[in-house]
Amino acid sequence: MRSTFAGLNTMVSGINTNQLSLDTTGHNIANAATTGYSRQSVDQTATLAQQVDTVNGHMLAGTGVAAAAIKRARNIYADKQYWSENSTKSYYETRQTNYDKIETIFNDTDNSGVLSELENFYKAWQTLSSGASTSSNRVAVISDAESLIDKIQTTATQVQSQINAQYDDLSTDLQKFNSLSKQVALLNKNIALTESAGAAANDLRDQRDNLVDEMSQYVNLNVYEQPNGMYNIVSNGTSLVTGSSAMTLELSDPINNPVYGINDFNIKVKEADIDFMPENGMFKSLQDTIAEDKTFIDKMGNVAAFFLTTFNDLHQQGAGIDGSDDEIRAYTSQERSYSGPSFGLNFFGDDNTIYSWDDSIQSVVARKYSSITRSLSVPDDGTSEARVTVAGTPGAAVTATSMKGMQLIDALCINTKITDVSGQNLIAARVLTVTQDTSSTGAKVLDAYSVTPNGAGDGTNAVYLSNLFNLNQSGTQDTTTTRSIGVISLNSYYQSMTSKLGSDSENMDSKQQAQDDLILQITNWRTSTAGVDWNEELTNMIKFQQGYSACSRCLTTMDEMLDKLINSTGTVGR
Repeated sequence: MRSTFAGLNTMVSGINTNQLSLDTTGHNIANAATTGYSRQSVDQTATLAQQVDTVNGHMLAGTGVAAAAIKRARNIYADKQYWSENSTKSYYETRQTNYDKIETIFNDTDNSGVLSELENFYKAWQTLSSGASTSSNRVAVISDAESLIDKIQTTATQVQSQINAQYDDLSTDLQKFNSLSKQVALLNKNIALTESAGAAANDLRDQRDNLVDEMSQYVNLNVYEQPNGMYNIVSNGTSLVTGSSAMTLELSDPINNPVYGINDFNIKVKEADIDFMPENGMFKSLQDTIAEDKTFIDKMGNVAAFFLTTFNDLHQQGAGIDGSDDEIRAYTSQERSYSGPSFGLNFFGDDNTIYSWDDSIQSVVARKYSSITRSLSVPDDGTSEARVTVAGTPGAAVTATSMKGMQLIDALCINTKITDVSGQNLIAARVLTVTQDTSSTGAKVLDAYSVTPNGAGDGTNAVYLSNLFNLNQSGTQDTTTTRSIGVISLNSYYQSMTSKLGSDSENMDSKQQAQDDLILQITNWRTSTAGVDWNEELTNMIKFQQGYSACSRCLTTMDEMLDKLINSTGTVGR
């Protein structure tokens, strides 16, 4: 049987529930600008009805309203989509940032880059070809070669610095990530404790999801919620957060990499002592940009290798102007004495080292001898220019070294013989001409030849050397030897590298923009569910305020009725 005061309890429940709803609305409005906040609402439910006896039997009368729970508006599918795509967005952003820095390193708009120095070196050889006996022209070749070497080495060093900076960023980001994962583990514990009594820890859950948003920048994440409300966060098969515990990611001990002149590092899981291989996000992007930056050092190393091998090989075929222009050698059974100009010299590198390109290992093999033998031969193709062969003296000690990348760039220098005083006269600008010997009667002597350098002003070999800059291999003197830059010209090789850099950068910029648009759509999708809408909250505020007032007014009316019943019943007729 219903109590006489049952109506009062019904209105009190309405007042309390509307008050709670109004408080929750105020909480929403107060946190409208809070990052990661999810709109909350009171889940109202009717209380258990009471049985009432009537002339028609038993009936159920309502007893009011109660707050079943305070729920947060959250779309878990939108969250998972955001966590997945946010790592891709971060990946593209980090790659694009690296491209911007690398483009700055290789920028030549102010005519001070490697391409400009290559052009200056090429022009110096062109000038020398038309005035090979002029000392200033020879000095200019050395000066421009030094400038080119300095620019190549400076550019490579800047790329090295960029790689080291990437590793520094990776170390810093790992510390940030570890801090986030530990905070998520702590929130997991607090959420489980709070919700063990049945309440929903909405604000703590918002904080945790906000941290997961930040974590998704660094790695690809899969998030699984346990029955007790804790998150398990897994990336590429590795559990980074499990309940109230978190794994620590750190860099491995430095791994010396002499090819690039740096120390490499891997990402490791400290507690398990295993390598961690991210598939997406900032960590993966940093690893990929480091690997890509190394390819730029490789390509600059190939340019250095070109000068140490192909350029040197052609320079060896010419002669300097440091001696007399007497006949060098007669190809008879008796060799003549020789005190003429030098030939067979390296322009770049060490004088007693023979540099050769090994395409199978993409490296230059440098064989250093205690002494070098330089010999001449008459070509079988009927040309009038002698061929120079440079080899280690039989029995001479040899040291063979394989070089690539930064090792080649560091080894690139001008032969010290050429940079010595008057060494510019050793620059091999002219060629060695072959003439067949004749008898006293003027008849040609079979297999008897003489080799003589062209006049001091000859610049034929300088022309050949300058052709290396702009002609494909098929247009040069050596059409068969494998080269470090392939069959294209030196300028084409370098320009194709920078063109690809620009193309890749533009392509990455397009991917980043498309990913930004996708993230914006997902963010709007999440906001449409979890975001605080001012119009909706103000409408709710008025609704709950009116509900509170209505319940209060009804309570007052009931109170007046009961007052009449209690205080006035039975007073009639007294």
